[in-house]
Amino acid sequence: MKNTVVLIGMPGAGKSTVGVVLAKKLGCRFVDSDLVIQERYGRLLHELIREKGVEGFWQLENDVNASLGGEGCVIATGGSAVYGREAMERFREKGTVVYLKLSCGELEERLGDLNQRGVTLRPGQTLKDLYEERCPLYEKYAHRTVECGEKMLREIVDEIAGGLK
Repeated sequence: MKNTVVLIGMPGAGKSTVGVVLAKKLGCRFVDSDLVIQERYGRLLHELIREKGVEGFWQLENDVNASLGGEGCVIATGGSAVYGREAMERFREKGTVVYLKLSCGELEERLGDLNQRGVTLRPGQTLKDLYEERCPLYEKYAHRTVECGEKMLREIVDEIAGGLK
């Protein structure tokens, strides 16, 4: 197993939930990059997006993500982490990047107010637009893709952990 497991995917895919359980199973530390951003800047994600704009937030997110890591940890990234080339390349070098994949329809069912969740949407952009834009980036950076639809949390965690051996 490489030192770090990095979970990527759309908002609502379950990165944080899977990450906590996976870290417990692997006996390592869990890091939620969205929480690190909020702690570092003393504001909620949607406040930072409003203040800095979408592209400004992506740069901030890239800078924070590029500073994360360490040995033996699981990192749950924000859904827009894949816009940060520097951080994503560093994640790929340091560990195993796992894309938690759900269909757009399944995500719509899970998500509430996208703005309150801190999702970086450009004016007029829909969830479907965002999904179609990001999926190729998730696929580009992932070492592995785990289809999460219709699966229980335990099944997803076991599938990821089993692929690390």
